Amino acid sequence: MEKREKLYEGKAKKLYATDNPDILWVEYMNQATAGNGAKKEQIEGKGRLNNRITSVIFSELHYRGIASHFVKQLSETEQLNRHLTMFPLEIIARNIAAGSFAKRYGIEEGTVLKRPVVEFCLKDDALGDPFINSDDAIALGIATADQLDIIRAKAREVNHALTAMFADIDVTLVDFKIEMGTTADGTILLADEVTPDTCRLWDKAKTSGDHIERLDKDIFRKDLGSIIPAYEEILARLEKLNASHALDD
Repeated sequence: MEKREKLYEGKAKKLYATDNPDILWVEYMNQATAGNGAKKEQIEGKGRLNNRITSVIFSELHYRGIASHFVKQLSETEQLNRHLTMFPLEIIARNIAAGSFAKRYGIEEGTVLKRPVVEFCLKDDALGDPFINSDDAIALGIATADQLDIIRAKAREVNHALTAMFADIDVTLVDFKIEMGTTADGTILLADEVTPDTCRLWDKAKTSGDHIERLDKDIFRKDLGSIIPAYEEILARLEKLNASHALDD
């Protein structure tokens, strides 16, 4: 596989074309951001950890029947993904009140929701990634009603699989943000990444009462210390789980 011109550079990844038009070469960077890029910092080792974590998670999701754009990991910071036409949507699933959801509705952080919530935001940093409903998305030509039904159903499937996967490593999946896109034949697939950058993850054994042991980017957002030990802990647990499933195969 030949790496060619850079197509895109975001806050956490660079995307490159390859000699196969259906495959992208993805490079994870060390940059950490919060507040739509208002807060930035270079953190040594972050790109390596996120590349490996998302590679293991996509492999685990495949084991659990969830298809994605992931092809394979190439190096410590690089992987290959299928080239999709992306929906300009951030797809958010919530199991427990936290972050903007808790603030929006005046709910105490940590409140377990009566049912998981799936909501959409328009992916546009300049506009602050505003909340968008289904009617808005259809009216703006972002997706059809049928596509939104599929996206919502797939988000719930991903939530079910991720919740079970993290429970297997004694981690509570509070909420997460994903993206999806379509293949050339219109198939909708999970895309982007699934990492502690895009999930809220709490250590079950060390979270109780008012104390939350965070294993995600909230450590960076809230200036609680270095994210690296938490990301390394998540990776170690995931790799142990992945190894056990490899033996099952």
